[in-house]
Amino acid sequence: MLYTLLTPFAEEFGLFNLFNYITFRTGGAIMTALLIAFVFGPRFIRGLKRRQGAGQPIRELDIEGHVKKQGTPTMGGLLILFAFGISALLWARWDNLYTWVVVLTTFAFGAIGFFDDYLKLAKKHHDGLSGRIRLLLQVLISVAAYYAIQHKMGSELSTQLALPFVKDFMLPLGPFYILLAVFVIVGAGNAVNLTDGLDGLAIVPVMIALSCFGFITYLASNAIFSDYLEINHIKDSAELAVLCGAMIGAGIGFLWFNAPPAMVFMGDTGSLSMGAALGTMSIISKHEIVLAIIGGLFVLETASVIIQVASYKLTGKRVFRMAPLHHHFEKKGWAESTIVIRFWIIAIILALIGLSTLKIR
Repeated sequence: MLYTLLTPFAEEFGLFNLFNYITFRTGGAIMTALLIAFVFGPRFIRGLKRRQGAGQPIRELDIEGHVKKQGTPTMGGLLILFAFGISALLWARWDNLYTWVVVLTTFAFGAIGFFDDYLKLAKKHHDGLSGRIRLLLQVLISVAAYYAIQHKMGSELSTQLALPFVKDFMLPLGPFYILLAVFVIVGAGNAVNLTDGLDGLAIVPVMIALSCFGFITYLASNAIFSDYLEINHIKDSAELAVLCGAMIGAGIGFLWFNAPPAMVFMGDTGSLSMGAALGTMSIISKHEIVLAIIGGLFVLETASVIIQVASYKLTGKRVFRMAPLHHHFEKKGWAESTIVIRFWIIAIILALIGLSTLKIR
Protein backbone atom coordinates (compact mmCIF):
# COMPACT_ATOMS: atom_id res chain seq x y z
CA MET A 1 0.00 0.00 0.00
CA LEU A 2 2.81 2.42 0.88
CA TYR A 3 4.46 1.66 -2.46
CA THR A 4 1.31 2.59 -4.37
CA LEU A 5 0.67 5.71 -2.31
CA LEU A 6 4.17 7.18 -2.10
CA THR A 7 6.23 6.21 -5.16
CA PRO A 8 4.25 8.50 -7.53
CA PHE A 9 5.71 11.42 -5.53
CA ALA A 10 9.31 10.10 -5.63
CA GLU A 11 10.48 12.79 -8.07
CA GLU A 12 9.23 15.57 -5.81
CA PHE A 13 10.27 13.94 -2.54
CA GLY A 14 13.43 11.91 -3.00
CA LEU A 15 12.91 10.03 0.25
CA PHE A 16 9.89 8.27 -1.24
CA ASN A 17 12.16 6.66 -3.84
CA LEU A 18 13.24 4.25 -1.10
CA PHE A 19 9.92 2.45 -1.51
CA ASN A 20 11.06 1.30 -4.95
CA TYR A 21 13.71 -0.89 -3.30
CA ILE A 22 12.80 -4.41 -2.22
CA THR A 23 15.49 -4.38 0.49
CA PHE A 24 14.06 -1.24 2.12
CA ARG A 25 10.50 -2.55 2.10
CA THR A 26 11.64 -5.92 3.41
CA GLY A 27 13.39 -4.24 6.33
CA GLY A 28 10.32 -2.11 6.95
CA ALA A 29 8.11 -5.21 6.87
CA ILE A 30 10.30 -6.97 9.45
CA MET A 31 10.28 -4.06 11.87
CA THR A 32 6.57 -3.33 11.46
CA ALA A 33 5.50 -6.93 12.13
CA LEU A 34 7.92 -7.17 15.05
CA LEU A 35 6.58 -4.01 16.69
CA ILE A 36 2.97 -5.09 16.17
CA ALA A 37 3.68 -8.45 17.83
CA PHE A 38 5.52 -6.80 20.75
CA VAL A 39 2.83 -4.16 21.33
CA PHE A 40 -0.26 -6.36 20.97
CA GLY A 41 1.25 -9.64 22.23
CA PRO A 42 0.65 -9.25 26.00
CA ARG A 43 -2.94 -8.03 25.57
CA PHE A 44 -3.57 -10.74 22.99
CA ILE A 45 -2.31 -13.50 25.29
CA ARG A 46 -4.40 -12.22 28.21
CA GLY A 47 -7.45 -12.31 25.93
CA LEU A 48 -6.72 -15.90 24.93
CA LYS A 49 -6.37 -16.93 28.57
CA ARG A 50 -9.74 -15.40 29.45
CA ARG A 51 -11.50 -17.15 26.59
CA GLN A 52 -9.74 -20.52 26.70
CA GLY A 53 -9.72 -21.16 30.44
CA ALA A 54 -7.79 -24.41 30.87
CA GLY A 55 -5.95 -23.77 27.61
CA GLN A 56 -4.89 -26.30 25.01
CA PRO A 57 -5.58 -29.94 25.92
CA ILE A 58 -2.22 -31.59 26.63
CA ARG A 59 -1.65 -35.10 25.31
CA GLU A 60 -0.88 -37.72 27.94
CA LEU A 61 2.64 -38.53 26.78
CA ASP A 62 4.07 -39.58 30.15
CA ILE A 63 6.85 -37.04 29.67
CA GLU A 64 7.99 -34.97 32.63
CA GLY A 65 7.37 -31.28 32.11
CA HIS A 66 4.43 -31.56 29.71
CA VAL A 67 1.84 -31.60 32.50
CA LYS A 68 3.18 -28.24 33.69
CA LYS A 69 2.14 -26.74 30.34
CA GLN A 70 -1.53 -27.33 31.06
CA GLY A 71 -3.34 -23.99 31.04
CA THR A 72 -1.09 -22.40 28.43
CA PRO A 73 -3.29 -20.76 25.77
CA THR A 74 -3.05 -21.82 22.14
CA MET A 75 -3.94 -20.10 18.83
CA GLY A 76 -0.84 -17.92 19.10
CA GLY A 77 -0.73 -18.20 15.33
CA LEU A 78 -3.42 -15.51 15.29
CA LEU A 79 -0.84 -13.04 16.60
CA ILE A 80 1.56 -14.10 13.85
CA LEU A 81 -1.10 -13.74 11.16
CA PHE A 82 -2.26 -10.37 12.51
CA ALA A 83 1.25 -8.91 12.57
CA PHE A 84 2.10 -10.47 9.21
CA GLY A 85 -1.12 -9.28 7.57
CA ILE A 86 -0.82 -5.64 8.67
CA SER A 87 2.86 -5.49 7.75
CA ALA A 88 2.28 -7.10 4.35
CA LEU A 89 -0.62 -4.73 3.69
CA LEU A 90 1.64 -1.75 4.30
CA TRP A 91 4.88 -2.82 2.64
CA ALA A 92 4.05 -5.29 -0.15
CA ARG A 93 3.01 -4.48 -3.70
CA TRP A 94 -0.56 -5.59 -4.28
CA ASP A 95 -0.41 -5.30 -8.04
CA ASN A 96 1.64 -8.51 -7.98
CA LEU A 97 -0.38 -11.74 -8.29
CA TYR A 98 2.28 -13.69 -6.37
CA THR A 99 1.60 -11.49 -3.35
CA TRP A 100 -2.09 -12.37 -3.43
CA VAL A 101 -1.42 -16.09 -3.89
CA VAL A 102 0.95 -16.38 -0.93
CA VAL A 103 -1.10 -14.20 1.40
CA LEU A 104 -4.43 -15.86 0.59
CA THR A 105 -2.95 -19.36 0.84
CA THR A 106 -1.36 -18.48 4.18
CA PHE A 107 -4.60 -17.16 5.65
CA ALA A 108 -6.68 -19.99 4.18
CA PHE A 109 -4.48 -22.61 5.84
CA GLY A 110 -4.52 -20.47 8.97
CA ALA A 111 -8.34 -20.59 8.93
CA ILE A 112 -8.25 -24.40 8.78
CA GLY A 113 -5.82 -24.43 11.70
CA PHE A 114 -7.96 -21.98 13.65
CA PHE A 115 -11.07 -24.13 13.26
CA ASP A 116 -9.07 -27.19 14.29
CA ASP A 117 -7.74 -25.41 17.40
CA TYR A 118 -11.23 -24.13 18.22
CA LEU A 119 -12.74 -27.63 18.10
CA LYS A 120 -9.98 -28.98 20.36
CA LEU A 121 -10.78 -26.30 22.91
CA ALA A 122 -14.54 -26.77 22.59
CA LYS A 123 -14.29 -30.56 22.96
CA LYS A 124 -11.52 -30.25 25.60
CA HIS A 125 -9.71 -32.97 23.66
CA HIS A 126 -6.68 -33.08 21.38
CA ASP A 127 -8.78 -34.36 18.45
CA GLY A 128 -10.04 -31.44 16.38
CA LEU A 129 -11.22 -31.21 12.80
CA SER A 130 -11.74 -34.48 10.94
CA GLY A 131 -8.56 -35.53 9.18
CA ARG A 132 -10.36 -36.13 5.88
CA ILE A 133 -12.11 -32.77 5.87
CA ARG A 134 -8.91 -31.02 6.87
CA LEU A 135 -6.95 -32.70 4.07
CA LEU A 136 -9.69 -32.04 1.50
CA LEU A 137 -9.75 -28.33 2.32
CA GLN A 138 -5.96 -28.13 2.11
CA VAL A 139 -5.93 -29.85 -1.26
CA LEU A 140 -8.59 -27.53 -2.69
CA ILE A 141 -6.71 -24.44 -1.53
CA SER A 142 -3.44 -25.79 -2.95
CA VAL A 143 -5.04 -26.51 -6.32
CA ALA A 144 -6.39 -22.96 -6.48
CA ALA A 145 -2.96 -21.58 -5.56
CA TYR A 146 -1.28 -23.64 -8.26
CA TYR A 147 -3.62 -22.47 -11.03
CA ALA A 148 -3.12 -18.85 -9.98
CA ILE A 149 0.66 -19.36 -10.13
CA GLN A 150 0.38 -21.04 -13.51
CA HIS A 151 -1.67 -18.11 -14.82
CA LYS A 152 1.04 -15.67 -13.77
CA MET A 153 4.10 -17.74 -14.66
CA GLY A 154 3.01 -19.37 -17.89
CA SER A 155 2.15 -23.02 -18.42
CA GLU A 156 5.55 -24.20 -19.72
CA LEU A 157 7.74 -23.13 -16.80
CA SER A 158 5.05 -23.74 -14.20
CA THR A 159 4.88 -27.47 -15.02
CA GLN A 160 8.63 -28.13 -14.90
CA LEU A 161 10.64 -29.32 -11.93
CA ALA A 162 14.11 -27.88 -11.29
CA LEU A 163 16.74 -30.27 -9.95
CA PRO A 164 19.35 -28.95 -7.50
CA PHE A 165 23.03 -29.40 -8.44
CA VAL A 166 21.97 -29.76 -12.09
CA LYS A 167 22.11 -26.95 -14.64
CA ASP A 168 20.41 -26.45 -17.99
CA PHE A 169 17.84 -29.15 -17.32
CA MET A 170 14.23 -29.09 -16.14
CA LEU A 171 12.14 -32.20 -15.62
CA PRO A 172 8.90 -31.69 -17.57
CA LEU A 173 5.97 -33.05 -15.59
CA GLY A 174 3.19 -31.58 -17.68
CA PRO A 175 -0.28 -31.99 -16.15
CA PHE A 176 1.18 -34.18 -13.38
CA TYR A 177 2.96 -31.19 -11.88
CA ILE A 178 -0.22 -30.19 -10.08
CA LEU A 179 0.13 -33.34 -7.96
CA LEU A 180 3.60 -32.24 -6.93
CA ALA A 181 2.42 -28.69 -6.21
CA VAL A 182 -0.39 -29.93 -3.97
CA PHE A 183 1.95 -32.36 -2.23
CA VAL A 184 4.51 -29.61 -1.54
CA ILE A 185 2.04 -27.06 -0.15
CA VAL A 186 -0.02 -29.53 1.88
CA GLY A 187 3.09 -31.43 2.97
CA ALA A 188 4.92 -28.29 4.09
CA GLY A 189 1.95 -27.10 6.14
CA ASN A 190 1.52 -30.43 7.93
CA ALA A 191 5.26 -31.00 8.37
CA VAL A 192 5.62 -27.73 10.29
CA ASN A 193 2.52 -28.70 12.26
CA LEU A 194 4.11 -31.99 13.32
CA THR A 195 7.31 -30.20 14.37
CA ASP A 196 5.43 -27.77 16.61
CA GLY A 197 5.60 -29.82 19.80
CA LEU A 198 8.06 -28.05 22.09
CA ASP A 199 8.47 -24.42 23.15
CA GLY A 200 10.20 -22.54 20.33
CA LEU A 201 10.94 -25.69 18.34
CA ALA A 202 9.07 -24.91 15.12
CA ILE A 203 9.15 -21.11 14.87
CA VAL A 204 12.93 -20.69 14.59
CA PRO A 205 13.44 -23.28 11.80
CA VAL A 206 10.49 -21.69 9.97
CA MET A 207 12.16 -18.27 10.19
CA ILE A 208 15.45 -19.76 8.99
CA ALA A 209 13.67 -21.26 5.98
CA LEU A 210 11.83 -17.99 5.32
CA SER A 211 15.14 -16.11 5.36
CA CYS A 212 16.50 -18.50 2.75
CA PHE A 213 13.47 -18.19 0.50
CA GLY A 214 13.43 -14.43 0.85
CA PHE A 215 16.98 -14.52 -0.50
CA ILE A 216 16.17 -17.08 -3.21
CA THR A 217 13.10 -15.25 -4.52
CA TYR A 218 15.06 -11.99 -4.63
CA LEU A 219 17.85 -13.59 -6.68
CA ALA A 220 15.44 -15.44 -8.98
CA SER A 221 13.65 -12.21 -9.81
CA ASN A 222 16.86 -10.49 -10.90
CA ALA A 223 17.86 -11.39 -14.48
CA ILE A 224 21.58 -10.79 -13.82
CA PHE A 225 21.77 -12.81 -10.60
CA SER A 226 19.62 -15.65 -11.91
CA ASP A 227 21.72 -15.88 -15.07
CA TYR A 228 24.96 -15.91 -13.07
CA LEU A 229 23.68 -18.61 -10.70
CA GLU A 230 21.99 -20.51 -13.55
CA ILE A 231 18.67 -20.68 -11.77
CA ASN A 232 15.25 -19.98 -13.28
CA HIS A 233 14.46 -16.33 -13.76
CA ILE A 234 11.05 -15.75 -12.15
CA LYS A 235 9.90 -12.23 -12.92
CA ASP A 236 8.31 -10.36 -10.00
CA SER A 237 9.15 -13.07 -7.46
CA ALA A 238 11.31 -10.62 -5.45
CA GLU A 239 8.13 -9.24 -3.91
CA LEU A 240 7.94 -12.45 -1.88
CA ALA A 241 11.03 -11.28 0.01
CA VAL A 242 8.85 -8.56 1.53
CA LEU A 243 6.32 -11.19 2.64
CA CYS A 244 9.14 -13.30 4.07
CA GLY A 245 10.31 -10.25 6.00
CA ALA A 246 6.81 -9.60 7.38
CA MET A 247 6.48 -13.22 8.50
CA ILE A 248 9.98 -13.26 10.02
CA GLY A 249 9.23 -10.11 12.01
CA ALA A 250 5.96 -11.63 13.22
CA GLY A 251 7.80 -14.84 14.07
CA ILE A 252 10.44 -13.05 16.13
CA GLY A 253 7.73 -11.21 18.02
CA PHE A 254 5.89 -14.47 18.65
CA LEU A 255 9.10 -16.19 19.81
CA TRP A 256 9.43 -13.56 22.54
CA PHE A 257 6.29 -15.03 24.11
CA ASN A 258 6.85 -18.63 22.99
CA ALA A 259 10.35 -18.95 24.46
CA PRO A 260 10.55 -21.50 27.30
CA PRO A 261 8.49 -21.53 29.39
CA ALA A 262 5.99 -20.59 26.69
CA MET A 263 3.28 -18.03 27.49
CA VAL A 264 1.36 -19.09 24.39
CA PHE A 265 1.41 -21.94 21.87
CA MET A 266 1.39 -21.42 18.11
CA GLY A 267 -1.32 -24.00 17.53
CA ASP A 268 -2.38 -25.32 14.15
CA THR A 269 -3.39 -21.75 13.30
CA GLY A 270 0.25 -20.73 13.05
CA SER A 271 2.02 -23.91 12.02
CA LEU A 272 -0.27 -24.77 9.10
CA SER A 273 -0.26 -21.21 7.74
CA MET A 274 3.50 -20.70 7.92
CA GLY A 275 4.24 -24.10 6.42
CA ALA A 276 1.81 -23.46 3.56
CA ALA A 277 3.48 -20.09 2.92
CA LEU A 278 6.86 -21.81 2.58
CA GLY A 279 5.45 -24.45 0.25
CA THR A 280 3.79 -21.85 -1.97
CA MET A 281 6.98 -19.78 -2.19
CA SER A 282 8.97 -22.85 -3.21
CA ILE A 283 6.50 -23.51 -6.05
CA ILE A 284 6.75 -19.92 -7.28
CA SER A 285 10.55 -19.79 -7.09
CA LYS A 286 10.90 -23.27 -8.70
CA HIS A 287 12.89 -24.53 -5.71
CA GLU A 288 10.56 -27.28 -4.58
CA ILE A 289 13.29 -29.84 -3.90
CA VAL A 290 15.47 -27.21 -2.23
CA LEU A 291 12.63 -26.65 0.26
CA ALA A 292 13.00 -30.30 1.28
CA ILE A 293 16.68 -29.60 2.00
CA ILE A 294 16.30 -26.25 3.74
CA GLY A 295 13.28 -27.55 5.63
CA GLY A 296 14.92 -30.91 6.19
CA LEU A 297 14.12 -30.79 9.90
CA PHE A 298 10.41 -30.77 9.06
CA VAL A 299 11.00 -33.68 6.67
CA LEU A 300 12.77 -35.67 9.40
CA GLU A 301 9.95 -35.07 11.86
CA THR A 302 7.35 -36.15 9.31
CA ALA A 303 9.38 -39.17 8.21
CA SER A 304 9.68 -40.32 11.83
CA VAL A 305 5.88 -40.42 12.12
CA ILE A 306 5.48 -42.29 8.81
CA ILE A 307 8.18 -44.82 9.76
CA GLN A 308 6.70 -45.32 13.22
CA VAL A 309 3.18 -45.94 11.95
CA ALA A 310 4.32 -48.20 9.08
CA SER A 311 6.61 -50.24 11.33
CA TYR A 312 3.93 -50.75 13.98
CA LYS A 313 1.27 -51.78 11.47
CA LEU A 314 3.58 -54.17 9.58
CA THR A 315 5.63 -55.68 12.41
CA GLY A 316 3.92 -54.62 15.63
CA LYS A 317 7.17 -52.95 16.72
CA ARG A 318 8.09 -49.29 17.09
CA VAL A 319 11.31 -47.83 15.65
CA PHE A 320 11.26 -44.77 17.91
CA ARG A 321 10.30 -44.55 21.56
CA MET A 322 7.72 -41.98 20.46
CA ALA A 323 7.02 -39.98 17.31
CA PRO A 324 7.46 -37.26 16.10
CA LEU A 325 11.22 -37.36 16.53
CA HIS A 326 11.49 -34.69 19.24
CA HIS A 327 9.38 -36.86 21.56
CA HIS A 328 11.79 -39.75 20.98
CA PHE A 329 14.62 -37.70 22.45
CA GLU A 330 12.41 -36.55 25.31
CA LYS A 331 11.79 -40.22 26.13
CA LYS A 332 15.55 -40.76 26.09
CA GLY A 333 15.87 -38.18 28.83
CA TRP A 334 17.07 -35.15 26.87
CA ALA A 335 16.07 -31.83 28.35
CA GLU A 336 13.54 -29.87 26.29
CA SER A 337 15.92 -26.93 25.86
CA THR A 338 18.66 -29.29 24.63
CA ILE A 339 16.39 -30.80 21.99
CA VAL A 340 15.16 -27.40 20.81
CA ILE A 341 18.61 -25.82 20.50
CA ARG A 342 20.13 -28.87 18.78
CA PHE A 343 17.24 -28.99 16.32
CA TRP A 344 17.83 -25.28 15.62
CA ILE A 345 21.46 -26.09 14.85
CA ILE A 346 20.38 -28.85 12.47
CA ALA A 347 18.01 -26.39 10.77
CA ILE A 348 20.85 -23.90 10.25
CA ILE A 349 23.13 -26.57 8.77
CA LEU A 350 20.42 -27.78 6.39
CA ALA A 351 19.67 -24.20 5.35
CA LEU A 352 23.32 -23.64 4.45
CA ILE A 353 23.34 -26.86 2.42
CA GLY A 354 20.16 -25.76 0.65
CA LEU A 355 21.61 -22.36 -0.20
CA SER A 356 24.74 -24.01 -1.58
CA THR A 357 22.59 -25.54 -4.33
CA LEU A 358 22.28 -22.06 -5.84
CA LYS A 359 25.87 -22.18 -7.04
CA ILE A 360 26.95 -25.83 -7.00
CA ARG A 361 25.57 -26.97 -10.35
